[in-house]
Order: sequence, then structure tokens, then C-alpha cells
Amino acid sequence: MDIHEYQAKKLLADFGVIIPRGGIAYSPENAENKAREIGGSKWVVKAQIHSGARGKAGGIILCNSPLEVAQATDKLLGKKLVTNQTGPQGKIVNRIYVEEATDIKKEFYLGLVFDRSSESIMVVASTEGGMSVEEISKEKPESIIRSKIEVAVGMQKFQAREIAFGLGVEPELINRTAETIIGCYRAFSELDATMVEINPLAVSGQGQILALDCKMSFDNNALFRRNQISELRDKTQENPSEVYASDRGLNYVSLDGNIGNIINGAGLAMASMDMIKLAGGEPANFLDVGGGATPEKIVKAFKLISMDEKVKVILVNIFAGINRCDWVAEGIVQALDKIEINVPLVIRLAGTNVEKGNKILRDSKIKYIEANSLEDAANKAVKILKK
Repeated sequence: MDIHEYQAKKLLADFGVIIPRGGIAYSPENAENKAREIGGSKWVVKAQIHSGARGKAGGIILCNSPLEVAQATDKLLGKKLVTNQTGPQGKIVNRIYVEEATDIKKEFYLGLVFDRSSESIMVVASTEGGMSVEEISKEKPESIIRSKIEVAVGMQKFQAREIAFGLGVEPELINRTAETIIGCYRAFSELDATMVEINPLAVSGQGQILALDCKMSFDNNALFRRNQISELRDKTQENPSEVYASDRGLNYVSLDGNIGNIINGAGLAMASMDMIKLAGGEPANFLDVGGGATPEKIVKAFKLISMDEKVKVILVNIFAGINRCDWVAEGIVQALDKIEINVPLVIRLAGTNVEKGNKILRDSKIKYIEANSLEDAANKAVKILKK
């Protein structure tokens, strides 16, 4: 789960990370008042969407008066912001963050992510702040500093100081920089985050270490114990189909192809998508209805697939181990009684009670193409598209 910049900054501030003064606004008048409350002579108006590279897309505007803040807010609110991370569909700006402008002396990059290969937390830092980490690794890889943190031990102060020295921070700011890095690590660890990124981490003209921009992502599977985090979710920034799926206990990821998938089990779903690719097709989604695919879940899955206009063929691939094929078949029949499907349907059942399941489907009035194996199902789905 991703959150907005202003939310991430508030969380980091609770762990001792210094952030510029700012406030959230939902209207031009509100933004103008926020600027006056913050004080100063310059402000930064920032579109709040779940994406980086907002500045290049015109989503960050420097203002010299409260009136300019109001005008910039009016320009951004309701705008569809398209960045290299949102894709061509973009994201709508529904809220604005007004922040005091900072006199920047130096900029750094700081990020924390899971390194699954070493089963540790990786701290990535660079002297090239303000650039995306992809640009940094491509253009100036020698500037990147990496430090592995053992989860069982946690970040030690000497490790944070080593990173600060590696960044070339002035001696009098080493301790403050180390405290900021440790604060980010504590937020990462104690809030079940999967990513913390500050870009840039700035040294101000007044000698402060400030988080000028921040992104945080969290482990969805841990949200049940992090109520304060789950309440920060903004569903308007997410794919509507993925929101529908997560709210109904379905594991779903939208893809760019045109063959919709309804499958039980993540491994089988991955194998099915691979088989579709090998057959010359493109999957439209990853959809795992789970090992206990009840008729009710099957109905929800069909409704979800029918929401995707890209889907031209639906492939149902069920292997019943702890489940039963006759239950799944009943769910398919129930779903097609309630939902009108106007695209061809390929169904492959295997496992427990497969004969009963196939008989239920054959005796029903639904139109479908039966497949005997995963390879057969993928080939038939692609063949239909080619016709």
C-alpha cells in the first residue's frame, strides 16, 4: 500500500526526521490560508498523487506570494497528472500540499528497501539527490552507497555514520544525518514498511538535515496490526479493479493483455500466464481466487473480469486439491446466470471431483470451450483471439 508524501512526512517526523513546515489543502482558498499560516516569503505547492517525477510533469510549483499559492492550487486540483510512473492514464490530483520553500545547500538520495536475496534491509544512498534512483544507477553508479542491515540486529549507529561520511556530509552534521538515517530505519521496521525513500534529503542553508520529498510503501499483509497506517489508504489513487479485488479477498493485478484469467493458486496463476505467453497471447490480469475457491468467490471473480474492457477471452483454470471441481463448476454456472459475459470462455478443471464438475458444466446452458490441460486451454484461448 502506498501513501501520499504529506502522510509519509508526518510518520517520519514521529521518528525524529525533520521536515519543512507545511499543510494539506483541498481548495485554492484553503491553500492561500495555509501559506499565510506557515509564513515566510516563498512556498512550494505540491500535487499529492501516488507517483514520483511529479516535478517533471508540472505537479510542483514554486510560489512567491499567498495569491500565487492559490492560483497554483487552482491549476493543479482536478488535473490529471501524467508521469513516467503513472503511465498514459495518469492520476487525478485531489489534494495539495503547501510547504515552506527551503534554501537548499546540498541534496542527497536516501532509500530503504528489502533485499530478499540476502534476507536483509538494504540502505541505498547517493550524493546525487533530486534524481530518480534509476537515473542515478545508470548515469552515476559510482555515487551509490549500499549498506545491509541485519533484521535480527537492526541498524547500528556506526552504520548510519558510515553512510553519512560516505555522502560527504560536513563533520558538524554527521551525527544529525546519522540520526535521520536511523529514524528512517525505525519507521521502516516498526511500521512494516516495504520502502522508505527520501529524495531529496537536503542540507539547508541554516545547517538542517531535511526530508524535502518522501515516499513510503507498506506490506498489505501486515495492515491488520497497523490501523494507523491502513487508515491512510487513498483508494482514488489505485486501480479500481484492484481495489474491488482486495476488498473482496481476491489477489488481483491488472496487466496489459486481452486474455482474462480466473485461477486458483498463485503458482498455477503464474504458470498459466507463462503458458499464455508461450502460446503467443498476452494475459490481461493475474487473478488468484485462492485455494478455497467457493462459488461466491467465483461469482466475484467473473464480475471483476467483466469490468475490464481489454478482455476478449476468459480462461478459467482450476486445479482442485483442497477444493472441489463440482463446487467451482456450480460457482461458474451461478456467475454466468447473474453476469452477462460477451466474450468466449475457455474452462479447464482438474483434481477432486473433476468428472462431476465437468458434468455440471456440460449440463448447464452456458456456452464455453472445454480444455483438457493447461497447455490446451492456453492454445485454445489464443486460437480464438487469432480468429
